[in-house]
Amino acid sequence: MSVAGNQKSVSPEAYVRGVRDGDRAMLARAITLIESSKGEHVAQAEELLQRLLPLTKHAIRVGITGVPGAGKSTAIDQLGINLIEQGHRVAVLAVDPTSTRSGGSILADKTRMARLAQSQSAFIRPSPTSGTLGGVARKTRETMALVEAAGFDVVLVETVGVGQSEIAVAGMVDFFLVLLLAGGGDEFQGIKRGIIEIADMIAITKADGDNRAPAMKAASIYQGALAILTPTSPNWTPPVLTTSAQENRGLDGLWARIVEHRRIMQASGEFEARRAAQAVDWMRTLLQERLERALRTDAEVQNRVQGLENEVRAGRLTPALAAGQLAALMGVRSS
Repeated sequence: MSVAGNQKSVSPEAYVRGVRDGDRAMLARAITLIESSKGEHVAQAEELLQRLLPLTKHAIRVGITGVPGAGKSTAIDQLGINLIEQGHRVAVLAVDPTSTRSGGSILADKTRMARLAQSQSAFIRPSPTSGTLGGVARKTRETMALVEAAGFDVVLVETVGVGQSEIAVAGMVDFFLVLLLAGGGDEFQGIKRGIIEIADMIAITKADGDNRAPAMKAASIYQGALAILTPTSPNWTPPVLTTSAQENRGLDGLWARIVEHRRIMQASGEFEARRAAQAVDWMRTLLQERLERALRTDAEVQNRVQGLENEVRAGRLTPALAAGQLAALMGVRSS
């Protein structure tokens, strides 16, 4: 029987105890539980997350994105190994909103980060998104909470997809890292300005061999570009570094900047304010999901929606009045 189909055999106490004790098998089952859309599983997941909430406030949460070919997986693999050698426990969540059928591949993630996957101090997991940005927010945030409760003090959220998924991930982490390559004369090729604007740091990767000089030049160009953009925080100026995962060079300095950022944010009070705002945003995202689910699954609402759509389509009812009637049916007060 599949894990998802056998969740009833596990008590809430067993889930809580297993996750708190760092039981990897129980952690995997707990993640499968929160990924389930079955009503009874959703209720169990909510209770589990509430009971584990006090254990989810201490990890360093880092979002990592990058252009194709930037070597995200290699960089994460080497960075994770470095952190484990320093005594950290590292969880990697790979977010891919394009993977709607399989939800990602555990085997592929472990192949891409082969050394990290072999460590008992690491946990690698694809974060299924159901093909939606809301899925990015809910599944990844809840999985992140579980791995933190299991004692992983560094959580790296890798965005495998493209587009708005980076924005969603940046809104749930403490630090957002963008990995770029030195490009052939056009340093902004393949990366949107919007991603640069939300970056807490840029790292030019593969700065080794003949590529070292172009990487240094690219870093200088990006540093100049950042100087004319408004930073995300008045207390932090995003740096631009060069790194080589192959030579394990620059990654210690990269991590030192992440730790420095956390210290500065905590001292200014911005860290707690950001975490609090993210929690409220999470609540609003879940509320929106539930309202949309009610629209899709409630038979009475569905019939009424179809009738109102026909009235609007025929020009007999204004969209505003139709929306008001539908909101009233769902018990939502008009503004």
